[in-house]
Amino acid sequence: MDEDSSTQELLAGAAGGDQKAWDLLVSRFARLVWSVARSFRLSDADAADVCQTTWLRLVEHLDAINDPTRLAGWLATTARRESIGVLRRRDREVPMYEGPGEEDEDDDQDPEQRTIEQDEHRELWDAFAALSERCRSLLRVLAVSPLDSYAEVAAALSIPVGSIGPTRARCLDRLRARLAT
Repeated sequence: MDEDSSTQELLAGAAGGDQKAWDLLVSRFARLVWSVARSFRLSDADAADVCQTTWLRLVEHLDAINDPTRLAGWLATTARRESIGVLRRRDREVPMYEGPGEEDEDDDQDPEQRTIEQDEHRELWDAFAALSERCRSLLRVLAVSPLDSYAEVAAALSIPVGSIGPTRARCLDRLRARLAT
């Protein structure tokens, strides 16, 4: 197995116990899985848990993947479902304040600067959230995806290859317009 092996070959190798095939699969799709988890605004620790659980689900279903060309979509869907599960569990948890000994890690930053950065960050995510699901998915995958070609992006998102560039341009224009208002 090498970097140029097809996803089908890597899946077959991983199912047969080939550690190198598994490592290549993970390195090929890790950024995609991570980007989906982070798109739910999970903490680094929760996003890492989602990624780990997503890879565990793949191990559990290695023999059940019928169409290896759609593995990126399968991983994205699995990571999305795991992220939603983390959010649901988080809603049921009640954080405990330990008292005055508990330190805030942002104490070193100027409160005014921190507020400005938080506002800018919130405005960007609000504008992004106002986009259609198709735009959000496309921009997310193009921004942090390990997919090397538009053909792989098209397969992962189930959209025509020829529409990726124009759709991306329209989505970015909409995002810019929302941020400008």
